[in-house]
Amino acid sequence: MTEFTLHDLQCFDAVVRAGGFQAAAAALHRSHPAVFAAVAKLERQLGLSLLDRSGYRVRLTADGRSFHHRAQSLLREVEGLRTHAAQLVMGEESELQVVIGDLCPRPQVLGMLGRFFAQCPGTRLHVHFEAVTGPWERLFDGDADLILHHVDKSDSRVEWVDLCEVPFIPVVAAGFLPSPVSRSIKPEQMREFTQCIIRDTARHSPPRDYFTIEGAHQCTVADQLMKKEIILQGLGWGHMPRFLIEEELRDGHLQSIAGRYLPGNTVELVAARRCDQPHGPVAHRLWNYIHEQAPQLRRALEAAPSPQRKKRTTNRRPKER
Repeated sequence: MTEFTLHDLQCFDAVVRAGGFQAAAAALHRSHPAVFAAVAKLERQLGLSLLDRSGYRVRLTADGRSFHHRAQSLLREVEGLRTHAAQLVMGEESELQVVIGDLCPRPQVLGMLGRFFAQCPGTRLHVHFEAVTGPWERLFDGDADLILHHVDKSDSRVEWVDLCEVPFIPVVAAGFLPSPVSRSIKPEQMREFTQCIIRDTARHSPPRDYFTIEGAHQCTVADQLMKKEIILQGLGWGHMPRFLIEEELRDGHLQSIAGRYLPGNTVELVAARRCDQPHGPVAHRLWNYIHEQAPQLRRALEAAPSPQRKKRTTNRRPKER
């Protein structure tokens, strides 16, 4: 058996992933005959039939399935080697783009970033604030080196550092509802009241809704602090991150309506970056720094009270019937 080449192996992998030679050729930016010849050569060199070409679509044979499974580790190593080489040729970055999502506890997170970048005077930090799917869009568009938000952990393009859990609680202002607060309130009972939601800052990604009540009038705001003020003033109700409303829940200015039918949710806040892209030396040091600081950040968030508020008067809207 003669040795096969990396090119032959990559063509075979592309055919398996794309489901055919034409699609694989398009993905690899090569001609159909070149990809077909590379896979045929690989089969001759191995002395194995890797693909069943008898049907409309090519399929893996039993030998092909076993071989392809073992080949994945080699292909991942090659990709990692390419990424490492790209990182070696990169100098210290002149700037880094960091996106902070709407559920982030800003004082603690900005403090962590401030301490790190004080040690990197040659790298300028650009901080962006995005909401809902905005952080993901910037990350996958290549406009962010790092995001602090929640992510889909099943996405193979992403690696993350767990920071903390953020409970979201449905709340109303005291006196907002015409009847006493009950843990058995159902979503349809809240439909007649204005629901305050965060505006998605994504520009082209499909919109996503969280906690929204279908058919309810909505009031959209830019961030959690404005949302909190809207709810406190009796202009709407909504789900809030617990760390922002601890004091208001204690003093009764806000009341939880969480229960069996409106349970709220807990979101995992993470630092995330692309694992399929190269990162420079400063980005690597920042990643390692976040790893080190994550336990301290969790403790700080668990211990931190809500910011002190001045005594306020609230304007309640008329009750809706």
